[in-house]
Amino acid sequence: QVQLVESGGGLVQTGDSLTLSCAASGRTFRNYAMGWFRQAPGKEREFVGGISSSGQRTYYADSVKGRFTISRDNAKNTVFLQMNSLKPEDTAVYYCAARYLLIETRTSEYTYWGQGTQVTVSS
Repeated sequence: QVQLVESGGGLVQTGDSLTLSCAASGRTFRNYAMGWFRQAPGKEREFVGGISSSGQRTYYADSVKGRFTISRDNAKNTVFLQMNSLKPEDTAVYYCAARYLLIETRTSEYTYWGQGTQVTVSS
């Protein structure tokens, strides 16, 4: 069982940066790939990026590539989403999710989910 709690969301302006954190419970955190997803009002939840269990591999959606960076600290059971050059279209509730070992882009492939944190980017 893995419990996830996101934090760090807020209201920022276009071009600003923000870092989200996702704290995980459980001693097997290092065995799980972590994904970040987001859901804007009226839209489906979409993949933002993911990081492998070891942290050696990352994968990003085209919409955030070059602006967002995912990292993890397995000693602290935490994964981060560094967001730079934020745009109004990045406004959404951001979720972290965990699945065993490998990164996947589909929401259905993730076993554990956090409650989400709101990110609002004003123009």
